[in-house]
Amino acid sequence: MVYSHVTVGTSQMNRAMRFYDAVLAPLGLKRKRTFKIAISYAPEGFSGVNEPFWVLRPHDKQAATPGNGATVAFDAQTRAAVDAFHAEALAAGGSDEGSPGLRTHYHRDYYGAYVRDLDGNKICAVCHKPAAAAA
Repeated sequence: MVYSHVTVGTSQMNRAMRFYDAVLAPLGLKRKRTFKIAISYAPEGFSGVNEPFWVLRPHDKQAATPGNGATVAFDAQTRAAVDAFHAEALAAGGSDEGSPGLRTHYHRDYYGAYVRDLDGNKICAVCHKPAAAAA
């Protein structure tokens, strides 16, 4: 792991919680902590000090805005998990930023899907395994 954690902002915590609970489940991530101003997600059995993904209200109490050029990419173990992530995101009110599929301009086995959450944050699920290994 090369980072401690990643955060995205929200202006509506309950709405974000419903969205991320559904969208991250196909990737094996569960909500670990719920606070009035933040929620965290980690893989099942995570025992680290700080969960790797957080959704929070901005510290400056201003409206949450998405970062220009920023994408949070979640590692998926299978291509089916990428497909499920995308479907769950759309069903939960997210918007499509790139349907599931190969993006060989990154590398030959890059299978990803991109969405915007309800606050406009760009998130992605990607499986880096060859098709046979990702089944």
